[in-house]
Amino acid sequence: MSGSPNILVIHGPNLNLLGTREPEIYGRATLAEIDADLASQAAEMGCGIENYQSNHEGELIDRIQAAMGSCDGVLINPGGLTHSSVSLRDALAATGLPVLEVHISNVFARESFRHQSFVSGIALGVISGLGPRGYAVGLEALVAHIRG
Repeated sequence: MSGSPNILVIHGPNLNLLGTREPEIYGRATLAEIDADLASQAAEMGCGIENYQSNHEGELIDRIQAAMGSCDGVLINPGGLTHSSVSLRDALAATGLPVLEVHISNVFARESFRHQSFVSGIALGVISGLGPRGYAVGLEALVAHIRG
């Protein structure tokens, strides 16, 4: 695609608490600030963006499925569902859309259960440990992939 891609940004459970939840791990940036930065970046890149957050697995799956036919790629921070949800992985795979996985913290420097991701195997790539900047890097890489 060479036009104006539309990107769905999915934020999983507990990411609504960014800025106050364990700031020593996740930093002080709020989800609203991250979303605003992504919207500005998307505008500069000439692409559309929709940010969506839910603490409910089924709602995330419904939104991902709804992206078929209206979005060109998915940038996702699955939160804790990264390590536990086959259903989320299957929904992402079913769309046929390119997926880029983002994590604010370095999941490999944390508890061992965080080292396993159900999403990584279907993702173009994984960005982990760059803080909120990882979303910007992910958006740039995903759009570049879509534009070819």
